[in-house]
Amino acid sequence: MGDSSAVPRGPLWTVKTSPGGELDDRPRTAVRCRWRRRQANNDSRTGKQRMATDYYETLGISRSASQSDIEKAYRDLARKYHPDRNPDDKSAKQKFQEVQTAFDVLSDAEKREMYDRYGSSFESMGGGGPGGGSSASGTGAGPGGFGGFDFSEIFGGMGGGGPSGPGGFEHVFRQAAGHGAQTRPRATRGANIQHELKIPFTTAIQGGEAQITIRRRDGRTETLAVKIPAGIADNKKIRLRGQGESSPDGSGAAGDVLITIRVSPHPCFTRNGSNLEVKVPLTVVEATRGARVDVPTPGGAVSLSVPAGTSSGTKLRIKGHGVKATGRPPGDLLAEIQIVVPKRVDAETETLLEKLSSQTPDVRERLKW
Repeated sequence: MGDSSAVPRGPLWTVKTSPGGELDDRPRTAVRCRWRRRQANNDSRTGKQRMATDYYETLGISRSASQSDIEKAYRDLARKYHPDRNPDDKSAKQKFQEVQTAFDVLSDAEKREMYDRYGSSFESMGGGGPGGGSSASGTGAGPGGFGGFDFSEIFGGMGGGGPSGPGGFEHVFRQAAGHGAQTRPRATRGANIQHELKIPFTTAIQGGEAQITIRRRDGRTETLAVKIPAGIADNKKIRLRGQGESSPDGSGAAGDVLITIRVSPHPCFTRNGSNLEVKVPLTVVEATRGARVDVPTPGGAVSLSVPAGTSSGTKLRIKGHGVKATGRPPGDLLAEIQIVVPKRVDAETETLLEKLSSQTPDVRERLKW
């Protein structure tokens, strides 16, 4: 015990020596050393709390939390305690920095392992901590980075100059966390261009091609070809990647063209999900005797068998002749029967109808309140 280097000097222990006040390394038994455990969270003389920071508690997660749990908690708390969102709360910046520090450690697998093993003192162990032999790059999750997050996703477009511009959230965020000098500028992506395209009902069902003309920021107009996939529904969007505005400073990729599809109505057909519906007119004779009628479909006309005695409103299903969207099973075509009666009849027809009426039972017999 004479060698002072053999005395543990961890954060939870204190060394007491002989009354002389110095650690005597002479080979005598006069030196008395005893260990005293510190009171973990309370100094009996001052009454002050001395509690080590628990990074898991800071983020409000369990020690078994997954990486996605850590990232979600970080986003929520960063948004909640950002100083710009709490201008009247002086403690917001401090809480903001604590959240960032906790995330820097727990989002890095090596640092998290060291923290779980040694606590917050792992940084002095020299193995992967902020003071150790390895460090994260400017875009990593360590002290020099922010885990690759897009700050516009966390804070939206709030703040002057945009989320990544001068005075924006990302700038303030990094300055508040003390990492402003170690970050790399984020590439600026070009803006998207919004456009609407109205297409015929038949093109939406069968697919096809169209052209659009867009106007760019510099005033130039450009015509682009658009491929319409079969089965596209009304209000769906088609994305032309890289066809939008160029990056304003050339540091990022071009934006996209986002086309909202508007489908024109059809005079005969309607769409219900993957099924098509059409109303098929029949004469009284065809409905009474039964018939075979040709019905148009997206794939060509098909022969539909109508049973004898079919009434108006009856729906007959033609399987596989509905919407055939890519990667999905085809829908069906539902043919709704409509009996068409003549507006005028001659005397001979009138006699036949009287005879038919006498042979027809009361069709409203079950119609009751």
